[in-house]
Amino acid sequence: MTESAPLREPTFLVLAALGAGPLHGYGIIKAVEEMSEGRVVLRAGTLYGALERLESQGHVVFDGERSEGGPARRYYRLSDEGQALLLDEARRLAANARLAYARLGIEAP
Repeated sequence: MTESAPLREPTFLVLAALGAGPLHGYGIIKAVEEMSEGRVVLRAGTLYGALERLESQGHVVFDGERSEGGPARRYYRLSDEGQALLLDEARRLAANARLAYARLGIEAP
């Protein structure tokens, strides 16, 4: 994969939320809030704007509508390109964390 700019944390967390499988918007919002321990709280407008952008870039794909006893919800999943982007970013972040621990003279957890 070609070198790209680091992802903003909300974008990384949206991709990470979808790493476990398809989710609808509210599921993504809750997963991001949980993964970030409440630091990142996405509003619906922000999320759907990000999903539109990620979809246009080929990282996220629409995975159909489903209704589980309520109104139909749109589900999204990572594309192969999205999985590769998430993996590349996770590796970059892990390498940066290892570097910081080393510079501080602390063993990485």
